Amino acid sequence: MEKTHKPEKQQQKFVGAHVSAAGGVENTPQRAFEIGANAFALFTKNQRQWTAKPLSDHSIEAFKANCLKFGFLPQHILPHDSYLINLGSPDAEKLEKSRAAFVDEMIRCQQLGLHLLNFHPGSHLKKIPADQCLERIAESINLAHQQVPDVIAVIENTAGQGTNLGHEFSHLARIIELVEDKARVGVCLDTCHLFAAGYDLRTLESCQDTFTAFDQIVGMHYLKAMHLNDSKTELGSHTDRHHSLGQGMIGWTCFDYISQHADFNNIPLILETIDPQLWPDEISRLRGETGHQTSLLSIKNKLA
Repeated sequence: MEKTHKPEKQQQKFVGAHVSAAGGVENTPQRAFEIGANAFALFTKNQRQWTAKPLSDHSIEAFKANCLKFGFLPQHILPHDSYLINLGSPDAEKLEKSRAAFVDEMIRCQQLGLHLLNFHPGSHLKKIPADQCLERIAESINLAHQQVPDVIAVIENTAGQGTNLGHEFSHLARIIELVEDKARVGVCLDTCHLFAAGYDLRTLESCQDTFTAFDQIVGMHYLKAMHLNDSKTELGSHTDRHHSLGQGMIGWTCFDYISQHADFNNIPLILETIDPQLWPDEISRLRGETGHQTSLLSIKNKLA
């Protein structure tokens, strides 16, 4: 009798890092593979420039081929848009420029066969009320959805630095409330930003409280991705300073919690920590691989 191949048990945690796109986006899958990742993030263009050359057919096809070669699925790849974009800008000219750039970012994702676009929501710059800024951000998403199909707008929470919105769960909920196509909007939670905004993550109990609050105010079903970063600054500092996992003010308990909790299965969990040399070990621990079982087992027992 011919033997049948039994598929391996599905890996539930998809962990990687934001890798460099130097030399072309087609190089990112291999760079992610080399650090032991099964997910990754990238910029599809220079993040500090408004415009960029269109993606070439060669880059697009090579990117797709390399994703296939190294085993990366579109739902585990998290493109990030330009830092210059402010979808809630109080200035009409800059708002129009931001919206056009955001649409271009969505088009680039679509061309690469990707479904997610991570972005910072926007800033009111003390020129318009926060509520009006949130409404503009939602309107910007709606306009982008009308022009580009399929791509999901993934709102990243912020540390609340300056006049940036998105540091309160209520901000995220309000934007989502005003987005017309709820199937094409979601959230990326950055742990450093959460902590800096005042959401405690230092203990098992505080993690449970914070993510329960997110579920009640926003909805866990909107969680499409996470950025896993420790914080150099104290709880509620409103200052965004990333650190390597376990070396900052948050500590490993939070990240072990995420690695063991089913709410964080099957979404890209992306490192933006400060030492790329530590990425392979951070990824290994987050995926529960050999050598890290003791600490993960203790968290798992507490969750049971």
